[in-house]
Amino acid sequence: MKKLLILSAIASTLFTSAASAQLAGFETGPVFENFGPKASVETDVAIPEKTVFKIAFDVKDKAKPGKLNRSFESAARFINMHVAAGVPNENIKLVVVVHGGAAVDLTHDSFYKNKNDGASNPSASAIAEMRKNGVEFHLCGQSAAAYKINNADLLPGVKMSLSAMTSHALLQQEGYTLNPF
Repeated sequence: MKKLLILSAIASTLFTSAASAQLAGFETGPVFENFGPKASVETDVAIPEKTVFKIAFDVKDKAKPGKLNRSFESAARFINMHVAAGVPNENIKLVVVVHGGAAVDLTHDSFYKNKNDGASNPSASAIAEMRKNGVEFHLCGQSAAAYKINNADLLPGVKMSLSAMTSHALLQQEGYTLNPF
């Protein structure tokens, strides 16, 4: 049992260290140059030429202080890796559905600073850039109410939904799939 605990602690430390630094062989671009790193991969599963991706990313975890929300970065990584693999950017439709503690990551600096010891929102510039590239952000209205977030507190272009469940249900009716990561 003691060996198992020690191995778990070592694995956790290695994972945390690797996750906090950009991994060797990973690079950003071609769409987002400052975030969303991806690796080039020799694949055995082809992406059909006219593929259109319609994907909803479900985000509930708040970013670590001073860091870009990791799930927002995953959505950017999805775009970077698929455009690099030859999928036209206009064939990638992403909606980031946010609820829970991550709700605060969608707020402008004056609200965000109030909830984060005066720190600026490190996700704000990435959200703005992603929005320019067609990514939508929906905020769960139920989470917003719980965190006392009003529409005026949101970053430009963030859409308030009745709930995350509502957004997911409507997006599924429009043919969006749920990204499980």
